[in-house]
Amino acid sequence: MLHFELVTPEKLLRSEEVHMVVVPGTEGDFGVLEGHAPFMSTIRDGALRIHRTEKGEPETLTIRGGFAEVTPKGLTILAEHAG
Repeated sequence: MLHFELVTPEKLLRSEEVHMVVVPGTEGDFGVLEGHAPFMSTIRDGALRIHRTEKGEPETLTIRGGFAEVTPKGLTILAEHAG
């Protein structure tokens, strides 16, 4: 499972284990699974899709601006706004 954290300037909104997250990057959407190579991207306004299981329906959250960072520990989204 992928460790996923969603952080805004106000607080930590999510810290959980998920199957995959699809992020609206400024160069296009990208999916992150466990074991993804280290990566950093800016985020455009759009829909963050959180897949809790491989075959389950994704949860969608609207986010505005920020950064995504993939490390060996998982994915961290630093969003200007999420909701």
